[in-house]
Amino acid sequence: MLLDEKPELNITPLVDIMLVLLAILMVTAPSIVYDEKVNLPSGSQKSSSVATLKSLLITVNEKRQVFFDGKIFPLSSFPDNLALLKTKFNTDEPVFIRADKNLKYDDVMFVLKTVKNLGFTKAALQTE
Repeated sequence: MLLDEKPELNITPLVDIMLVLLAILMVTAPSIVYDEKVNLPSGSQKSSSVATLKSLLITVNEKRQVFFDGKIFPLSSFPDNLALLKTKFNTDEPVFIRADKNLKYDDVMFVLKTVKNLGFTKAALQTE
């Protein structure tokens, strides 16, 4: 070995490994989804039906009127009215939300967000 020679550092394997890791990251990143966990009520395999459960049923019609507990409220006053009547319901019992299909997505999410913010732990959107 000659004294003048400098050792060469081969970085090709390092670059190859980094490119493979980058490719794996680029493939898996779009599939990572951050969503809020919603505790839905149990399935329909039990003998009890939705009508026999002590649950809160909230219905929103196309005119943005909210029906619950036998009363009608405008959508804008729904959070305040639900907060006042919250003591009549158990927050661990399921809440079923029925919304007209012609409503805006924001209106349905407003109702769902209000229900979740008031401490109801189980919420479900009903469909036909």
